[in-house]
Order: sequence, then C-alpha cells, then structure tokens
Amino acid sequence: MSELLPTGANAAVRATEVAIDLEAVPADDTVAGTPRQGLAELGTIGDCEAGIWELREGVTTDTEVDELFVVLSGGATIELLGGPGIEAGTVFEVTAGDVMRLVAGTRTKWTVPDHIRKVYLSEQ
Repeated sequence: MSELLPTGANAAVRATEVAIDLEAVPADDTVAGTPRQGLAELGTIGDCEAGIWELREGVTTDTEVDELFVVLSGGATIELLGGPGIEAGTVFEVTAGDVMRLVAGTRTKWTVPDHIRKVYLSEQ
C-alpha cells in the first residue's frame, strides 16, 4: 500500500472520499454483526504513523495503541473495557468532528451502527 501523503511532499487528499478496501474483522475481535474495516496509509510524521481508518456495521473489540484521532464521518460508541491503569466502564459517543485520544494497552469495544471514518496519528 502506498502512502497518500509521502514524507517530503506537499500534498492534499480529500479524506472523506479516499477509497478504502474493507475486509472482515477477525472473528476473535467480532462481538456482533459482520463488521468490516480497512485503512489508507497517509504517511509518517516524525515517529507517528498517519492514516484513514474505517469500520462498518457491527460491534468489535480491540487493544489500542497510543493514538489521537479525528472522526470525519459516521460515529461510534466506544466502551473502555480495561487495561493497564484503565478503569473499565467509561463510554464515549463520538461523531464527525470529535477528537479522541486512546492510550496504548486500553481494551475497547466499538459499537458502530453504520460506519465510522477517522484520520489518526499513532505510534509506529
């Protein structure tokens, strides 16, 4: 997969329109429905990876990396399930325009009725 915004290039992409190939979420991470996900690599900024990620229709779990993201479209309910120093039970509702930070090692449950598309920066 090639980077859409390679290092050293002045460039722009319309992040809401970038084509993203979606694949089934692994069965071990699927809680309900038939969720599909995919990403488009934007490039790197310093020690961070940048990309566009989309998840469609379902409920999934994940163990997060240190990440900051901005929701471009759609939305999700994100429940914290625990992790090192993380108390379970906190729930976030995110929609277009919201910015969120996730801490590495946090276990999450994502409930996505339609879709969520986000631009993210994460540790490599």
